Amino acid sequence: MGQTISQPYIVALMTQELRLNHFCEVLEIGTGSGYQTAVLAKLAKRVYTVERFADLSAKAQAILGRLGIDNVEFYVGDGSGGWPEKRTFDRIIVTAAVPKVPGQLIDQLGAGGLIVVPVGAGGAQELIVGTKKEGKLIERVICDVRFVKLVGKHAFEE
Repeated sequence: MGQTISQPYIVALMTQELRLNHFCEVLEIGTGSGYQTAVLAKLAKRVYTVERFADLSAKAQAILGRLGIDNVEFYVGDGSGGWPEKRTFDRIIVTAAVPKVPGQLIDQLGAGGLIVVPVGAGGAQELIVGTKKEGKLIERVICDVRFVKLVGKHAFEE
């Protein structure tokens, strides 16, 4: 489906930067194979994951089901707008590049929450960690990365 899987090092780095604990509810944008989802589910209270390709989401659901991972909610749709229901999350991870962090995701990030997201329009992007303080995102660059583009209303056009 033209998607890629992140190197295990990048999955680990992004997960580390989320500073997860068993009380965190996490929004993941880009379920893909479910690999990152499984890692998050082992470290967090609950994971809400959005994938735009129904076939990928179904395969990930089946794999996580076989692994006995049951603290994940799946949604098929445009992840650039966040979770379809109005709510906030302690952590957000985006596993595809965005031209800029969508305001919809910032709105769904709780106060003091963290977001990890690759940002940039070119062939390479910067991996950003943002902390939400007083309604604004305070960003820190971690490293250069290369991800597929997040396609959606608040990201890249198809």
